[in-house]
Amino acid sequence: MDIRPSRGPDRPETAAERAHLEERVFSVKKRFLAMYRNAHAGHIGSSLSCAELLVFLKHAWMSEEDTFLLSKGHAVAALYALLAEVGAISPRQLDSFYAEGTHLPALPPVGAIEGIPFATGSLGHGLSLSAGMALGARLAGRARRVFCLTSDGELDEGSTWEAALFIAHQKLTNLVWLIDRNRIQGIGGTEEVLALEPLDAKLEAFGFHVVTADGHDFGALLDARAECARALKAGGRPVAIIANTIKGHGIGYMQDTVASHYLPMDDSQYQQALDELALAHAAAVAGARDAR
Repeated sequence: MDIRPSRGPDRPETAAERAHLEERVFSVKKRFLAMYRNAHAGHIGSSLSCAELLVFLKHAWMSEEDTFLLSKGHAVAALYALLAEVGAISPRQLDSFYAEGTHLPALPPVGAIEGIPFATGSLGHGLSLSAGMALGARLAGRARRVFCLTSDGELDEGSTWEAALFIAHQKLTNLVWLIDRNRIQGIGGTEEVLALEPLDAKLEAFGFHVVTADGHDFGALLDARAECARALKAGGRPVAIIANTIKGHGIGYMQDTVASHYLPMDDSQYQQALDELALAHAAAVAGARDAR
């Protein structure tokens, strides 16, 4: 599945930012793949579909005052790895992922880690929580923004659409909603389980300014950030980004499969994953540098 639109040449500053982000996401992926292998745990595909989105938000969009909420809590290994990259979690803590007595369970914990404001193991509530935080920030006169990443499977939940109605009605332009649109949920393809398309038209009808981007391409995400800034400056409507992604992105045997939602890796599959990601990373960095 080719989700990459054609793009013009990058500006020099954009190319440099892309190269930096490619380095960061490669490090994050190596961390969480090791965590999954050591724990013999699943949900690898879910983390791989959103790794670029998490890195982009942390290193290229959010400020220290902003809040992030990972609604698709089953991808929390990617968030743990990201927090470890910035020193919020220690390497020793990462080694305890999934283990008995750990502070890093398979789903985000309650009040245990700075940078994880809510437990989000029950899917479909993250956008509602984010709406409450965004409204609270407005009422308190704070400049804080709230960024929420949901899965596309969560859009099967009525609470997600109730939150979307509320966000649009309240004109919560201090909330940015990103949807990890990998088109696969726990029991099959999203369009077979409960069709979402045309998703962009639905969100527009609810009152959002909708931006569509390749969720694995930092250049496209930088463009999406700029479009959101223009839309928010114009005022009125909150923004939603549909990030087209691939479940298990970057690892051949996992890509675009329901199995990558569940299955762990054996040693040979782990080595294959590292090898394929290293090759893709080298190509991505070279492409970013050549664009300068």
